[in-house]
Amino acid sequence: MANRSFKVATFTPVAVADTTNFTDNGYMALLGGSSSQRIRWKEVSLGGQAAASAPSIMIVSRDSTVGATLTALGTGISDAALDTATAALAAPPLPFVASTTKPQRAATLGLLNISYNAFGGIYRWVAAPDEELWQLGNAANAGEISLSCYTGGTPGLTGAHIVYEPL
Repeated sequence: MANRSFKVATFTPVAVADTTNFTDNGYMALLGGSSSQRIRWKEVSLGGQAAASAPSIMIVSRDSTVGATLTALGTGISDAALDTATAALAAPPLPFVASTTKPQRAATLGLLNISYNAFGGIYRWVAAPDEELWQLGNAANAGEISLSCYTGGTPGLTGAHIVYEPL
């Protein structure tokens, strides 16, 4: 399959505790497009845009509650194939930043802590071979992974992208 990029040009992460509803436009989440779809996460990149020191505790985690009734991606937010010749998927993954039923980060399924200072800081995680993050299906605890902010610190304006491959 082909790699894709889910990009949010600018947002302010909203800090929430585990198993607490996310706040719309304060996180990024990727939900599988079907009950059998596998998705491989290859890269997560954050670029700080804050005007002052802003230590941000950013977490990549599986979600114990998945988003439902997802809101369409808005201005400055996109999901696109990296190769323009990519064929359309029958059940494309569902990247989102807002929904009616809010996702919740699982308390025991955290995958990466990518804390950084959003005051000009840059953080880029690239998976080594055979160390990619995987999700399966579209149900809780396996089918949705999110990038969100944990409590503490002072989250600051951020730009981010996630490179992933639906299989």
